[in-house]
Amino acid sequence: MKKLLYIVEAMGGGVFTYIVDLTNGLADFFEIFIAYAVRPQTPVDFRKKFDKRIHLIEVQNFVRLISPAKDIKALFEIRKIADTVKPDLIHLHSSKAGVIGRWAFNGKRIPLFYTPHGYSFLMTDQNIIKRKMYKAVELISSKRNCTVISCSMGEHHETLNLTPNATYVNNGVNTKELQVMIDKTLDIRKKRFTVFTLGRICFQKNPRLFNKIAEAMPDVRFMWIGDGEMSNELMASNIEITGWAERDAAIRYSLSADVFILTSLWEGLPMSLLEAMYMKKLCVVSDVIGNRDVISNGVNGYVCDCVSDYVEAIRTAQNRKCNEIIDRAYKDSITQYNTTVMVENYVDLYRKALFL
Repeated sequence: MKKLLYIVEAMGGGVFTYIVDLTNGLADFFEIFIAYAVRPQTPVDFRKKFDKRIHLIEVQNFVRLISPAKDIKALFEIRKIADTVKPDLIHLHSSKAGVIGRWAFNGKRIPLFYTPHGYSFLMTDQNIIKRKMYKAVELISSKRNCTVISCSMGEHHETLNLTPNATYVNNGVNTKELQVMIDKTLDIRKKRFTVFTLGRICFQKNPRLFNKIAEAMPDVRFMWIGDGEMSNELMASNIEITGWAERDAAIRYSLSADVFILTSLWEGLPMSLLEAMYMKKLCVVSDVIGNRDVISNGVNGYVCDCVSDYVEAIRTAQNRKCNEIIDRAYKDSITQYNTTVMVENYVDLYRKALFL
């Protein structure tokens, strides 16, 4: 059985869910090794989420921020891991792993892939000088012998500005696992009409806009499943912050609500959005890469530019005028954005690279 080595720096949030679902699905086809770094968002029991056949190796020197000393140590550390594992293919995940990994390996003898999960130079919380620096680093690194696999069409278009060695495979949600969790919570009692989002309360997720929308709709209950450093921005009296919740609890909160909202300033392809589509929640999202790759305005959800757009979209759900839109989103989650389709696409890509 051919060996795949995944190198994952951002082992938390949506990337963690993605890695778990993808590698568990691939375990029937390949022997899988994951070199990872622990982040604050990494679940305490993360090892239990993986198939027992998957080998997990912690990278001690991976850090999120730029640190020349640590980054050089990480480069040599992942080289050593690769020398031990002797993989037939290497796949890098997240910007940090993508940069270090492309310089640690030449991609000539062993096929090399990289998935950004949202480019750093698109992060608008960084100043323009930093963003230009991040893009320059990506551009230089793109000259290495590596194929970029983006997780959405929008990210793929950004990649083509850097390198022609690119393709994309849409993120997918594990609908079988999610359905089991949904079936366990069928007796959920709904409170008053609720709009919800899920994730860290941080600059990327734009809590200020979320708060403005809540203020514009005082008759509606708003719920943020999660917590974070910008929780103080959620001041409207009709907003409830649940705090960090285990996955089962997060699903229960989600099922008790009516509309999923995403006010993000940038995204890759958010797993929370795909799960909301499968849970048959009206999805109302910001007009950014990732969101607009999945949601077509007025077709399977709403793409919004300002507070009034969000309010108008949410009112359609209150007035029960969006059943067809919700049904289309649900069908899209089954046919395009599910783990089975994602795994099949990756098996095909890997086999071609390995000449199988």
